[in-house]
Amino acid sequence: MPPTISQIALILGLTGGIGRAIAENLARRGWAIRALTRRPAGERPALPFAVDWRMGDALDADAIRAAAEGAGLIVHGVNPPGYRRWREDGLPMLAGSIAAAKASGATLLFPANVYVFSKASPERVGEATPRAPETRKGQVRLEMERMLERAAKEDGIRVIALRAGDFFGPGITSSWFAQALAKGGRSARVIRTLTPAGTIHAWAYAPDLAEAFARLVDRRDTLPAFTLAHFRGHEDATGRQMAEAVRRVVGRPETPIRPFRWILLWLGAPFVPFLREALEMTWLWQKSLALDNTRLLGLIGEEPHTPLDEAVQAALDTPR
Repeated sequence: MPPTISQIALILGLTGGIGRAIAENLARRGWAIRALTRRPAGERPALPFAVDWRMGDALDADAIRAAAEGAGLIVHGVNPPGYRRWREDGLPMLAGSIAAAKASGATLLFPANVYVFSKASPERVGEATPRAPETRKGQVRLEMERMLERAAKEDGIRVIALRAGDFFGPGITSSWFAQALAKGGRSARVIRTLTPAGTIHAWAYAPDLAEAFARLVDRRDTLPAFTLAHFRGHEDATGRQMAEAVRRVVGRPETPIRPFRWILLWLGAPFVPFLREALEMTWLWQKSLALDNTRLLGLIGEEPHTPLDEAVQAALDTPR
């Protein structure tokens, strides 16, 4: 039988790490997966679940709306390419998803991040913690969250947003974990710490975050129109726990753990646009910031949590 309207999930950003993780989880739960892409058929990734591919651009609101017809979920897992043009591209893409959700009646899933906080934020942040970003990207992300809040309040769109720390996991190669901390994967000659000693940093294992989203989706009819919860994930409380987990998993105790050379970003920033953009967010590695998941626990009972070494092993086994 063809899937009913409530069992179709449109994924924007399926080829990204979190979009794929959510799609894979929903597919296991019986959801039919639909994706909007600009890639021609020969360039689409092989995935372990069926995908109804629709040609289109996430910047094209009409294309999103057409792809969302009959969908019960829209997963907004897409970001501006190259870590640039957040205001120019990020806001219109979200506006298109909101309009499509309004037209189709779909619930909108949104992976939120910690950019909306700042150096002045407390060490542990909850949903009621003031959002006062000091960076351009943080200000755009705050605008996106407010767009979703207004859509829920004024248009009756159901929104489920989960705020999490830095992503890592299978298929996530464009991440601080893969590109800096454990660059080279299992063959890494040096493992890097990214935070000063004793600084807490929040990491989110993508399959766990996807499972938390899915459990909220299962309860969506009982949730308020706008639901925002914090996902605690894996907290590195010492600044070395993630690096030490990588060393345990690769099985080479002699592999050195050394501080990341942030000077390389400063030296390369004038010549590499991505590095210029990344420098704006280095404050997240300089101060402790953890996520209070009390509300999430109240909604789903417990947070999905893969043991750290098991999660790191899955991340390192990603083809590079």
